[in-house]
Parts: sequence; structure tokens; C-alpha cells
Amino acid sequence: MAHDHPHHHDEPTRFLLFGGKGGVGKTTLAAAHALRLAAAGQRTLLVSTDPAHSVSDLLETRLGSEPRPSGPNLWAMEIDPQADAQAYVDSIREDAREAVSKAVLPALDRHLKLAVQAPGTAESALFDRFTHIMSWCPDDYDRVVFDTAPSGHTLRLLTLPSMLGAWVEGLAGQRAKVNKLQGMWRSMAGVAEPDREDRVLSRLRQRSERFSTARRRLHAETLFHPVMLAERLPIEETARVVAQLEEGGIPVGAIYVNRLWPADEASAFVTERVAQQAEYLEEIRTRFAERELIEVAQSARDIVGREQLAALSERLG
Repeated sequence: MAHDHPHHHDEPTRFLLFGGKGGVGKTTLAAAHALRLAAAGQRTLLVSTDPAHSVSDLLETRLGSEPRPSGPNLWAMEIDPQADAQAYVDSIREDAREAVSKAVLPALDRHLKLAVQAPGTAESALFDRFTHIMSWCPDDYDRVVFDTAPSGHTLRLLTLPSMLGAWVEGLAGQRAKVNKLQGMWRSMAGVAEPDREDRVLSRLRQRSERFSTARRRLHAETLFHPVMLAERLPIEETARVVAQLEEGGIPVGAIYVNRLWPADEASAFVTERVAQQAEYLEEIRTRFAERELIEVAQSARDIVGREQLAALSERLG
């Protein structure tokens, strides 16, 4: 699939994002896609955020947080958004230590501890990492495939006019004033101060620039592939994400509907599938022998209405 999509510009599609709820098979599909691109001669980087390291297993390569070669034209890396979130908050703390008085540090630390756990932090850290990786392309790689994209909501935030940029500039003005006052005070007190641009500020400036570049490239060189199962909730979820992306002007590619059972009930496939399921079930019974297990048979159709619900609740006994 090395063909280029007609985008707003003539740039090729460089970034492929696979998005969807956990457990829908994004990782496998992304890996398969990356393999096809590499086979077509594209230098391809596969980026996984799967905590189960299944990309390592799929590619039979021990992966880490830096890209490693995983075959002809293929590199792969696994990142941990939770660890990234921690590092991200730690760097904020380092900067803050220079900027705030000792008295407020304990309060700041409590706040930052909560920040690491906050729902949006891993997502922000993922996005931050994401923009870093985007900058490696096209110099080091022709294509980058992400097995877990930030949500439609996070990507849409990106497409808002650069509030971050304005905020950074405003902050810059304030910091410059403070630095000037401090400088005057120091010279009056006869204390020499080496000239250095405020670290907090330069870091914010860099991020702001990186984000605006990422924003441009999301519109021009990116395709988002939603992945879903043929079930009620994923349908609603996917519709919502697609709407968010379109609203933000982020191109949506093909939607993958994964794990479809074949129509032919008598097929060898179903027999195999059931046999495999029985093996897994045996393993579950052994590994969780101490626990109560409630085994729920797959209903042939979705449960709708009171009658079917009652039937199921009896089965759960």
C-alpha cells in the first residue's frame, strides 16, 4: 500500500495511525501494514504502545524505546505512555524547581503526583512523543506506522489555532520582564549573572514549534485508520472518532472491521476456532483455579430486549 493518497497538498502519506479501543487488534493490523510498506521498498518505522509487547512477539525482535532493525526496510520500537507521562511530569518539576520558591515545592509535588495519574497525561505524553517521532521522517524513514494513535479528541485539540504558541509568547514577555528586574537587582547588589535564556521558556518555545509543525503534517501527510469489531459499541465509538477527526481536518483512511466470523457455520474455520478457544479456556481454568470463573457462552446474536436479557441472567445463574 505504498500508493499516495490525494491530500490537500501533494505530499505523500507519511504517517499511518491505527486507532480504536483496546483489544480490537490494532497492533496486529498495524504490524501487517508496516510489513507491506517495507516489502514495497519503503523505509518503515512501526511504533507500538502495546504494554503486552505483542509487536516484539509478532516480529520476533526484542524491542525497546529506540528504533531497532526488524527486517529489510523495517524498524520498530515500543513506547510506554505511562513511563513517558512520568518523565514528562518530572521534566516539568525540574523546570519548576528553578522558577518557584522552596516553600511551594511540596504542594507542587503533590499536584504533579496527581497529574501523572490524570487521564489526559499519558495521552499528552504520547502526543509529545508522537511529534518527536514525526520529525524523523522523511530523513530517517519514509513511512511511520503507529499502532495506537492518540484519540480523535486529542488530535483535534492539535488542530485548534496555536493557543500554545500565543501562551508561550505571553509567558516569554513576562519572564523577560522578571529576568530584567532580577538582572537590575543583581547588578545593583554586585552579583554577576551569566546570560542564559530561561530554560523553561526555551523548552516551551521548542514544543510550540514542534506542535505547529505536527499540526501541519497531520493535515497534509497523515491517514487515520479506525479499527473496530462488528459490535454495537465500537460502531458508535468509531462514528464519534471519525466525526472528531473530520471536524479537525485530519484525513481518515479505510476503516478496518476485524475478527469477523465466516458465514458458513459448517466450516473447518469454526471447528478450529472452537478448538483453540477450548485450549485457552483450559489454560484459564488452570491459571485461575483459586478464583470463581463465570463462563459466558457467545450468544449467536446481540442481546436485545428483556426476554433475551432474562435468558442470559438465568444462564449466569
